[in-house]
Formats: sequence, C-alpha cells, structure tokens
Amino acid sequence: MNPVEKFGKVLMDFTVEFGSIMLLVCSTMKQIFLPPPDIRNIFKQMLEIGVRSLPVVLITAVFTGMVFALQTYTGFKRFGAESLVGSVVALSMTRELGPVLTSLIVAGRAGAAMAAELGTMRVTEQIDALETLATNPVKYLIVPRFISGITMLPALTVVADIIGILGGYAVTVGLFGISSTVYWNKTWNYLELNDIYIGLIKACFFGASIAIISCSRGFYTTGGAEGVGKATTGAVVRSSMTILISDYFLSAWLF
Repeated sequence: MNPVEKFGKVLMDFTVEFGSIMLLVCSTMKQIFLPPPDIRNIFKQMLEIGVRSLPVVLITAVFTGMVFALQTYTGFKRFGAESLVGSVVALSMTRELGPVLTSLIVAGRAGAAMAAELGTMRVTEQIDALETLATNPVKYLIVPRFISGITMLPALTVVADIIGILGGYAVTVGLFGISSTVYWNKTWNYLELNDIYIGLIKACFFGASIAIISCSRGFYTTGGAEGVGKATTGAVVRSSMTILISDYFLSAWLF
C-alpha cells in the first residue's frame, strides 16, 4: 500500500471506531433513564471498579505525594521557599495528579477487565443469547459499568488526593523537619474548593471515557480468543491516551 492508501485506511478505521463509540454512547444515555434500574448489577460494578481498585490507588497516591514533596523541597530549598511545599503538593494532587493517575490505574485494571469480559461474552455468543431472551445488552452490561465509572472515579480521586497530601506531609515534616503547623497552614491558605471541584469534574469525564471505550472494545470484539486479547490491549491504550489528551483540553477550559 502506498502512503495515501495507508492514510485512508487509518482514517476509515478511526471513523468507524469513533462512530461505533458515539452510537454506543447515545444508546447508553437512552437506556440510563429507562426503568427499571439494575441496582444489584450497578453495585456489583461499583465494587469491581472502585473498591477493588482502592489498594493500588492508595499505594500510588501515597508514594506520588512523597516523591513530589521530596523533589519540591529539594528545588524550593534553593530559593528559601520550603514552607510552600505543602501548597504545591496539595494543588498538584487535587488538580492533576489525583484524577489523572487514579484514572490511568483504573483504566489498566478495571478497563482491561471490562473489555476482556464483554469480549469473551461476544465471541462465545452470550450477548447474542441476551438479545434472544429479549434482554437489552446495553442496559444489562454497559449501563451499570458506565454509572459505576462516573461515580467511583471521583470517589477514588478524593481518597487519592487525601492520601497524597498525607504522603507529602510525612516527607516534609517527618524527613525534613518542617513545622507541621506551617505545612497545614500553607496548604489551606492556597488550596481552594474550586481546585478540588475541577479535579472531580475531570475524574467524572475520565470515568465515563474508560467505561465507554473499554465496553465498546469488548462489545464489538471479533476474531475469537485473539480478538479478545486485542480488544483488552486496545481498551487500555485508547483509554490511557484519551485521559492524557483530554486532560490538557479540560485543564485549558476549566482553568
């Protein structure tokens, strides 16, 4: 294939995939408001996406806050601004690091699981069986994951923000001997509720993106076991890229 044909093929593949995702989004938004809600399945997915992702989120957040405090203190010491370490850690965690790192972790863990599960159901014709039994597969399989994504990502982000700030506190106060009162005073003086709200808005968008992209890759899987593997890998890669790219535009818009 010459370069023009390659570019055309890539463009067509992107258009087809983007169109299928948009159709799935429209169908999902429609099914959300149709009764009855599948409460049991929603709580099951909240457990899978949120609670079971909590340990790795906690570990990532605490060490992110600690290393950020370490690097910030080393740089600020040159200018005599060590007292501002707490402010920088808090602003960085709530605005960027908390929602972005949490979303990347959930994309790698829960997103891959969603794509693999739905992909396996597709290639083994379980989704076709649901349609035969007059069960809407979007409402039964995708809506609970979508609702869980947009609710649990902000909750995990709040936990990550708190743990990250505490990790920065442990390094700044425990390792470098900065006053605990100074750390917390500087943190609360410069941290605003708007910073927290914007981080939570990002987390909601990231959660919705992870759920839709991962479910789409699994829902439209073809090619048997090999296709399930490709769908799982594609879900993680596309979700991660969407998070990182959209983070810039959300930051530019919200700030």
